[in-house]
Amino acid sequence: MSLINLIITLVVVGVLLWLINSYIPMQATIKKILNVVVIIVVILWLLSAFGVLDTGLRIG
Repeated sequence: MSLINLIITLVVVGVLLWLINSYIPMQATIKKILNVVVIIVVILWLLSAFGVLDTGLRIG
């Protein structure tokens, strides 16, 4: 996966998370949980993409 694809994916995920946080009414605790889950998934995906986390977790 190229660096451009990584950056585009991170920007898309960030914009989607921002749109969800801004325009979908939710309780603050649900927003926090959603943000934490998305951040953890993105970190795991990045570690897997760079080969640091090679436990068979291939998401794309």
